[in-house]
Amino acid sequence: MTRTIPFPFPMWRVLSRFLFRGFLAIVLAVSADMQTAAGQAADADVVTVQLQTVTPHLDAYALVEPTSVSPINAAQSGIVTGLRVLPGAHVRAGQELARLEGPSTKAALLQSEADVRSALAQLSTAQKSLAIQTEQLASHLSTREAVHQAESTAVQAQTAFDNAQVRLESLRQMTTVSAPADAIVLALNSADGELVGAGQPILTLQPGNSLWLKAAYYSSDFRAIRIGMTGRFSPSDGSASIPIKVCAVFGTLGTGGGESIAMIPLNAKAQWLNGESGIVSLDSPQRSLVAIPTRALILDHGEWWVMVHTAQGDHPQAVVPGSAEGWNTFIERGLAPGTKVVVNNAYLLFHSSISEHYQIPD
Repeated sequence: MTRTIPFPFPMWRVLSRFLFRGFLAIVLAVSADMQTAAGQAADADVVTVQLQTVTPHLDAYALVEPTSVSPINAAQSGIVTGLRVLPGAHVRAGQELARLEGPSTKAALLQSEADVRSALAQLSTAQKSLAIQTEQLASHLSTREAVHQAESTAVQAQTAFDNAQVRLESLRQMTTVSAPADAIVLALNSADGELVGAGQPILTLQPGNSLWLKAAYYSSDFRAIRIGMTGRFSPSDGSASIPIKVCAVFGTLGTGGGESIAMIPLNAKAQWLNGESGIVSLDSPQRSLVAIPTRALILDHGEWWVMVHTAQGDHPQAVVPGSAEGWNTFIERGLAPGTKVVVNNAYLLFHSSISEHYQIPD
């Protein structure tokens, strides 16, 4: 019978500590070798940065929206008839879109037409009387006072007739729903045959050529935007980009913290559709900035750094990166022209002193 001799527990602790110390010593030795190798960058890993002229672009999501919409309301109560247009239809200025009918409307029209006929009859009588009085004055069969009285009556009759015609025309306009300008029908708010009250919307129009592009810019970007700035709008459907310019800076932050910017096409013949979306890119004024390869940037604890190469050695330098173009990034602050910057293995060089912060535990 074979007996298994248990290994003493204290020996396991000694062996585990020995293995851990050996492993840590190897890791720190490798780290020290890396630190020694990376302590000074080779000339082949370094570039000398220079000033370059750059046109920063301010990009944002944009949406084509109507500048304004025109709700067409019922001028008086009535039944909607003849409403045949559909959303998306193009209508012309003055085009009849629908009518308002009903017993009350019909009665009002009949009464107004009767008023016009009555006023016309009174005007005809007054004009005949004036003609008779004027003719009799030449034969001394009438007086100047009678002529003046006939003239006054004729003027009053003419005024009454004109007012009656205006009221009839106004009533006819109130019963006719017309397009105020060339427009596109956006929505139908009432149906044909529906009874509507005075002021109730019947349909909504979008006036022609009333579309603009709106985008929201955040942070410090919107502070650099001015009316007249130009750029391009790239629709999300992949169609050709459209040159645009800023026409309005609202100066009020929205609920999301962004400021609304409105733009119109530079070419009046440019076409875009309501609801079309894409990316708008505004051209900021040209600037001269230092450009470095993007791979030379190091992010550590929320800050950006580069490794500067000097005759005395390599040391980290805090920088503020700006826009990127291709494989390069422009530096807003922290780096002067002519400075040598480590490009290859910059991250390793930055963290090469890691072994200095650890020691082998007892």
